Amino acid sequence: MAQLHAQTADDQITIDDLIAQAKQYLPDSCEESLRKAYDFAVKVHGDRRRPDGSLYITHPLTVTQILASMRLDLETLQAALLHGIFKDPVTSVSPEEVRDLFGPDVEKIVSGVARVNKVEFSANIDSQVENVRKMLLAMSSDIRVLLVKLADRLHLMRLMDMPEEEKKSFAQETMELYAPLAGRLGVDWLKRELEDLAFANLHPEEYKDLVARVDSSTMDRALYVEEVKELLTKKLHEQGLSDFRILGRPKHLYSIYRKLIAQNIPLEKVYDKVAFRIILMTIRECYEVLGLVHSLWVPIDGRFKDFISSPKSNMYQSLHTSVIGPHGNFMEIQIRTEEMDKIAKEGIAAHWAYKEGTSINQKDAKLFQWLKQLIQWLKELKDPKEFLDVFKGELVHGDIYVLTPTGDVKELPEGSTSLDFAYAIHTQVGNRCTGAKINGRLSPLKTNLKNGDVVEILTSPHQQPNRGWLSLVKTGRAKSRIRHFLRQEELEKSLKVGQEICERELRKHHLSVKKLIKTGHLREILKRANVNALEDLLRKVGSGKIRTDQIVDLMLPPELLAANEEPVATSVEITTPSRAVKPRSGDIIEIDGIDNLLIKISQCCLPMPGDDVMGFITAGRGISVHKANCPNLLATDPMRRIEVQWSNAVKVQHRAHIQIIAQDQKGLLVKLCNAITNDDANILNVEAHTTKDNKAMLNVILEVNDMDHLSTLLQHLRQLEQVIEARRK
Repeated sequence: MAQLHAQTADDQITIDDLIAQAKQYLPDSCEESLRKAYDFAVKVHGDRRRPDGSLYITHPLTVTQILASMRLDLETLQAALLHGIFKDPVTSVSPEEVRDLFGPDVEKIVSGVARVNKVEFSANIDSQVENVRKMLLAMSSDIRVLLVKLADRLHLMRLMDMPEEEKKSFAQETMELYAPLAGRLGVDWLKRELEDLAFANLHPEEYKDLVARVDSSTMDRALYVEEVKELLTKKLHEQGLSDFRILGRPKHLYSIYRKLIAQNIPLEKVYDKVAFRIILMTIRECYEVLGLVHSLWVPIDGRFKDFISSPKSNMYQSLHTSVIGPHGNFMEIQIRTEEMDKIAKEGIAAHWAYKEGTSINQKDAKLFQWLKQLIQWLKELKDPKEFLDVFKGELVHGDIYVLTPTGDVKELPEGSTSLDFAYAIHTQVGNRCTGAKINGRLSPLKTNLKNGDVVEILTSPHQQPNRGWLSLVKTGRAKSRIRHFLRQEELEKSLKVGQEICERELRKHHLSVKKLIKTGHLREILKRANVNALEDLLRKVGSGKIRTDQIVDLMLPPELLAANEEPVATSVEITTPSRAVKPRSGDIIEIDGIDNLLIKISQCCLPMPGDDVMGFITAGRGISVHKANCPNLLATDPMRRIEVQWSNAVKVQHRAHIQIIAQDQKGLLVKLCNAITNDDANILNVEAHTTKDNKAMLNVILEVNDMDHLSTLLQHLRQLEQVIEARRK
């Protein structure tokens, strides 16, 4: 395998070379426009030189040549020639000047590339996220910005004329960002070359070793390719086919390296180092040849994919199959038409290429919709790690391809569930998802999807995400949407709790939040709390970030504090006045001024009326009620505890946890359950095990009316002959 391409002075392209290449598909009139852009770029850059000593203009010329090889439109070629002019250190060129000389399309592309070039790769995750955001916004203005930037990156990776200490981070950025972007656009040759160039710089020793080992088997591989091609050619001729091409190419180095690392195998075991491609004229012929291939060699189970009937999102179409070929070697074979092969090589660029009479602008919205959607999804992600996880996940093609009932294809990673599929359709479809039909049959949301499944999502306006969903999904997009919903829900709860706690504290001083706003002190209060808005302050209180003993000092200006009839006492615990707000139906806890819908009974100690209880302000989830002696409560911040009391207004069922120790005898569990149900208690959960001395230990969660009901139940259990002990835990 030959070493990677490196640009030298001997193979630098000239403007005449570029014009000759462009005239192969553009009208002859393109020469004047290209020379005009070239002359302007030369005037701007002058004698400016690259680190290797070559004139700077050779870089935009080569970038333009790469884009011309992809047959891109005239405006893209002009923009590529001009793409470095805004950063020239000597000559100042304005976007308005470029727009006047070359038109709005060219100026938009050049400006977009300039904004991307200002973004520097950073190992710091926060800086990296902000840079990616800026880059995506610049690219989203026009798909051609990304195409020019990818060609620019390819030439810079070929040159690598930069200080040694910068090469690693530059190559890392190429591997993590630009190669996946090229793959996402479907420009496969560009993705492969970027990966191999980055691999050579990131792992030079492994790269050199792999090159040597692969090159050593070049002759054997060439003979194998010819053997397979001759056999296929003969069989296709027998089938009556004459207009076809068969190609055999080695897989690129980085894909072989990844397989060696992932499977921990020697190079000799990488059987599919060679991929074959059969290119035909019609779709019907593609399926005929697929049948022929499978009749010649045994197909490998699970390795067949039909991207003709279900194209990828970047319009890629082909049949993929892996078979056990001659001499027992694994072979990957792709079967496609000439048009499909063109799109497979160039991806979206093939659709953006020059076609006479076609308006570029009409294609932009449809072809680049995925990037604009991605930016929309990422806007609300504040956590840097989550942002990068979702972004990188969106760039990588899925391992499985799942269809909607209408035939739309969604690409998902292996292990994705129906819930991932729902979020791939739309956020609201995911949020309202109640179930799914996979291939016409109802299936749980946790069911893993397989390649080719047809999935229909069932929804309900009353459904909403819960934390358990995070364990059901695989994709970063689904996880981020679920987390976003939960965060919004917590923010609303924190706001409500914070408002009611503040109102309660202020009421002790004959004040309210509204009164403070009217006095004009709100700005000073927000400044002391280091927040921008009243809602932010209330959320901090509701989430426990501002302690209850800090509220009065924070929210009462000194003059108002002094004007009160008595000084404010900041105590560790909040005392509950004798006058309690009457709870609404369904409430069992009273706290002066607190909305009881935000109060929950702690599951760690399961308090019930009759127990001494204490409330704890939880981060974003309201107030949890514990037994006063609960170890979990005693381990918390005292400043976030709040006194509560049981309401006598409502009678409801309460959960209780009891432990039973008994002699292990046949029918014991039946007797115990009968005793519990005879006392009108509802069993929710039973855990039982036996000891070496033939005793049965049972932990039971049940529902009772009150403490008296529980005491009676325990007394009846103790009266059973087998029971040694029955007590509440």
